[in-house]
Amino acid sequence: MQIGFEFYPQARKRALALSYDDGVVQDKRLIELFNEYGLKGTFHLNSGLMGQGERLAAREIRKVYEGHEVSAHTATHPRLDKMPLSLIAREILDDRRALEDIVEYPVRGMSYPYGHCTAKIAEMLPGLGIEYARTVVSTRHFRPSEDFARWHPTVHHNQDLMQVARAFFEQPPPSQSLLYVWGHSYEFDRQNTWSQIEQFCAFAAGRTDVWYASTREIVDYLNALASLKFSVNRDVVYNPTGLTLWIGVDFKPVIVEPGATVRLTPLPA
Repeated sequence: MQIGFEFYPQARKRALALSYDDGVVQDKRLIELFNEYGLKGTFHLNSGLMGQGERLAAREIRKVYEGHEVSAHTATHPRLDKMPLSLIAREILDDRRALEDIVEYPVRGMSYPYGHCTAKIAEMLPGLGIEYARTVVSTRHFRPSEDFARWHPTVHHNQDLMQVARAFFEQPPPSQSLLYVWGHSYEFDRQNTWSQIEQFCAFAAGRTDVWYASTREIVDYLNALASLKFSVNRDVVYNPTGLTLWIGVDFKPVIVEPGATVRLTPLPA
């Protein structure tokens, strides 16, 4: 009997996550597109810069990002690799605190300003309440990250996004597959590429085999899968989490409800 973690919720094998930085006014238009097409984004904000230049004011944040995830990006967007760890911790905690006061839920993730990260910075994140941190290194592959503290996305939206998207949606995934897109919404104004991101949204939308999720939701689900408790013989599994989970038994989906203990048996071919 083969046991595997090849499924997302509702036994889907594909997930799409969209991650955008800086909290700028162009996010409003981008979110209108996401809402129109049923997509979900994670938006990384600098609380200490709100209301400056193109950045949204604090009073706008809760309404603009409703239905999407607000995440940290440090308070003032410094180069973290050029700062002492004590000041980095202050930047992250100040940002979390200010954002949480606005959105009224725990802010649990971040993206690195300029993508700069070191091993020491990544190691300190759990102590600051940060469960994931996105870089700017595009992998162009579709495997979910094995290191949430240095989570490399699939592709920037300027890097042949439609070509990458076609490869993602048109080939059957053998296991959990993730298309993780990142960028800045002001780039669509500066490069006159709003039509291109709308083309992507239309192409990606409405697929019953895709989980449209925030980064936080993906982290929660993958962590929950990793928390499952199996017997030595792999014929019994206990789900200690509050999420409904789907696991593979002989490559077919089996549901494990929250708090449930399930006896597993080989499934017919």
